Amino acid sequence: MSIPALNNTGVVYRRILSQFPQDFSLAFAYGSGVFKQQGTNQGQMGKNMLDFVFAVDDPVTWHTMNLLQNRKHYSILKLLGPTTISSVQNDHGASVYYNTLVPVDGRIIKYGVIGTECLIDDLIHWKTMYVAGRLHKPVKMLLQNENGKLRAALVANLKSAVTASFLMLPESFTEEDLFMQIAGLSYAGDFRMVIGEDKSKVANIVKDNIQHFRILYSNILRDCPQVVYKSQQGQLEVDKSPEGQFIQLMALPRTLQQRITKLVDPPGKNRDVEEILLQVAQDPDCGAVVQQGISSIVKTSSITQSIKGIATAGLWKTVSYSSKKLMKMWKGWRRKPSVSQMS
Repeated sequence: MSIPALNNTGVVYRRILSQFPQDFSLAFAYGSGVFKQQGTNQGQMGKNMLDFVFAVDDPVTWHTMNLLQNRKHYSILKLLGPTTISSVQNDHGASVYYNTLVPVDGRIIKYGVIGTECLIDDLIHWKTMYVAGRLHKPVKMLLQNENGKLRAALVANLKSAVTASFLMLPESFTEEDLFMQIAGLSYAGDFRMVIGEDKSKVANIVKDNIQHFRILYSNILRDCPQVVYKSQQGQLEVDKSPEGQFIQLMALPRTLQQRITKLVDPPGKNRDVEEILLQVAQDPDCGAVVQQGISSIVKTSSITQSIKGIATAGLWKTVSYSSKKLMKMWKGWRRKPSVSQMS
């Protein structure tokens, strides 16, 4: 699972991690401060915010210790104590508690804390697709303990991303097509892609990181009986027969199957999931139905998590963070004409 990121950066991450309570089950860094994206040079990367996610077995204990070490990182919610912070984390949005715009060791960072069990649930079932979606894309794994259940869930999440993407792609496609589809899964239905995010975000993530995506997915593609993977040519052919699509639909995470069922089955019919997925497998618009199901999961979690972010970050930090996102989007728009002229 460990993906190489940039050279000579290991010490930067170790120094930052050393500032926090150490009982992580998983810690990873992600985003434009970690992986080069199109239109960003090394100098700009050094100024970008570093994004982290920390999975912890016992959020109450972790926040108790972190409040002692890093009280300034928290908004006014710190006054309510670690138990309330943990319940805000677990019971609202995508079960992640973010502290943002935090200065640590000369860098500005944002870090999200999620309970290990909540993370495993999201990876296996795509309950919110929030952290699961982050992990569809290359990340810099910093720490991972010997939790076999978590390790298996990380692999299951990657397999689910491949299966869902197969259903939305034509019979024959390139590696880049697949990686673009995978990278876009967690942005489908995300209201922040309408306002606040650079529209070319998915292409920017994939274009300069094809090799990182290959490292993540090549073994899964080679072992998958439903696809012919011509790795030398970077070409793939997938089984688009109703039988093949039914097998893929039956392998999707439970929450996505439930969302597809809700879209297709009229109220009151109450047919079982298998029967409905068999119907969807024969539908020429099967891929569009899967896309709608994913969008409905992402839309819900992106809105609720963003609302929660106002409380966890505090109003000033929310305004500051949002204005930076809007500036990024504006720069993306300004870049677009020159990109289209080049093609």
